[in-house]
Formats: sequence, structure tokens, C-alpha cells
Amino acid sequence: MSVQHTLPADIERTSMQIIEEELNRRDIAIPGDRAAVVRRVIHTTADFDYAETLHFTKNAVAQGIEALKTGAPLVTDTNMALAGISKPSLAALGLTAHCYMADPEVAQAARQGGTTRAVAAMQHAARTCPKAVFAIGNAPTALLALCDLMEGQALRPSLIIAVPVGFVNVVESKQRLFALCEEKGVPCIAAMGRKGGSTVAAAICNALLYSATDRLDPTARGWQG
Repeated sequence: MSVQHTLPADIERTSMQIIEEELNRRDIAIPGDRAAVVRRVIHTTADFDYAETLHFTKNAVAQGIEALKTGAPLVTDTNMALAGISKPSLAALGLTAHCYMADPEVAQAARQGGTTRAVAAMQHAARTCPKAVFAIGNAPTALLALCDLMEGQALRPSLIIAVPVGFVNVVESKQRLFALCEEKGVPCIAAMGRKGGSTVAAAICNALLYSATDRLDPTARGWQG
């Protein structure tokens, strides 16, 4: 067994080349505007199913990038996703990112309302930053809460990244959210089916952030090599 590369930039570039070669062997063509997102998710998961299960509303990637360039904050449903979002890219755009799951006010609202913290966190985010990019990688109840808010309070986020993972209400929440986003004109990127997770949510955020800051090449992000 031989080790090909040791520098981070070389490893990432080679990984992306391998991903592109594998997509070609599978005869999978990714539209240019979606390629950075799909490749980044595959790079994070080593799972080529995402080349087919990631669904995009029309111009979702371009609208998401523009939202970030014009100051939209990010809201996640887990601290794990929040931790995985590129802090240098956020800083380069002057953006903030938030997870309200551990917020005492959110915890109290969940207890008083007899609901989950994920639901209370989305309700809180809708009040404090309604034009945020919402990145949901864990809780289908967060997606369902966003659906209710879009139907009942005319919430219109800049983008919803809908990639919860699991078995209960996961498929259904993604399907409902994606259909509602198409109806309401809200940009959406969703991983249909059971797969997803906080790492996928962070990967999509990073693909958009790297695109918005012209940092898709790892050297531009300060990596060695």
C-alpha cells in the first residue's frame, strides 16, 4: 500500500478528481450550477447516492450564494452542523451562524408549548432572522415546523437545506417541505430519502460559502500545497 499525498490541498484535489471520474464511470452528469454542492457532499460522505437523491428547486444554488453574499445568516438545527461550517468563509463574508437548540429561551418555550426544542428553535429563528439560510440535518420536526411557519406566517427563508437523517417522519417531512418550497418560491436543496445528517448539512453550507468567496480550490482557503 502506498500513500499518495499528505498535504491537505493535494488530498482534497485528488479526492475531487476521483469523485469526478467515478461519476463519469456511472454515467452521471451533474448540472454545472449544482456540481460544487453534489461533489462536496460526496466528498464528505463517500456516498454516490447523493448524486441522485439531492434535489434542487430552480436556481436554488445561485439564490443561496446570492443570499450569503448579501448578508443572510445561517441557522442550523444541531451544534454539530454549526461546528462544521467554515468559520473563515463566514468571516470573509461578514456572516453569522446560529444554533438555538441550547438556548434557555428556546428550552423554556418547548416545555411551555409541549413541543420539541427543534420546533421551538425554528419558531425562534423565524422571529429573529426570518431571511436566514436554514440548514436542517437532524430533526424532521424542524422541517415540519418550517412548513407550518411558511403556511401560517408567510415565512420566506433565503434557502432551506433539508437533509435530516433517520426513519421516522424523515422522508415525509422532506417531501412536504420540498413541495411547499416549490409552491411558495422558497429555494430548497433536499436529500430525498432517509439519508442525510449534520455533516451533510455543513457540507452543503460550505459548498455555497466556498462558491460565494471564490474558494472552491483548497489553496484559496489557506491550505498548504
